[in-house]
Amino acid sequence: MTTTQLPRRDSKVDQRRPAPEVHFNEPMLRGVPREPAEDMGTLADRIRRLMTLSTGQQLTLPLGGQYFDIVVTASGTAAYGVVRLMDEIQRSPGDAPDACGPVIEDPQRGWLIWLVPPGTSDRWAPHRFAMCLGRPHQLALPPLDRTEPPGPYWLRRCRSDRLVPSGPLRDHLNQFQPGPVPHETLLSSVLSDIS
Repeated sequence: MTTTQLPRRDSKVDQRRPAPEVHFNEPMLRGVPREPAEDMGTLADRIRRLMTLSTGQQLTLPLGGQYFDIVVTASGTAAYGVVRLMDEIQRSPGDAPDACGPVIEDPQRGWLIWLVPPGTSDRWAPHRFAMCLGRPHQLALPPLDRTEPPGPYWLRRCRSDRLVPSGPLRDHLNQFQPGPVPHETLLSSVLSDIS
């Protein structure tokens, strides 16, 4: 086997390339910390809240804004019929049978609390069988792993990819007519402590 040496370039040791200039921002030179981006505080707050919820603790979230609004109905046979129809509407290929968006049942008060897209309360017209709330109210969420009584629990689990669509929900509430509807004053006084 013969080996051939590869050609080499002559290096000129006396030629030096200039080093690139480094520019520092004025605040960095003075040791002044920069302000965090406006949305970073919100992100950190969200992460803390999700960690609280995932560790089995109660979490209270503001309604509206970036999270969700709620529709509150009576629980019972008629309301469970609406839940089953919403399962069918929201089921995609490969979904579990309980495909409906998040629904909390509060057996002590006889309520179902449907998590709907934020802003729904701004468009929700008065309804005989449901009450919709958004800002400035808050809701205490049960721990994510609570799926049966005692206390409020997730009748339909909280998922990252869906809320309950308010249009079909409203239509099915008209069809099934669960009642009686809790009064808004009563709702707002107990929402933050239902868990």
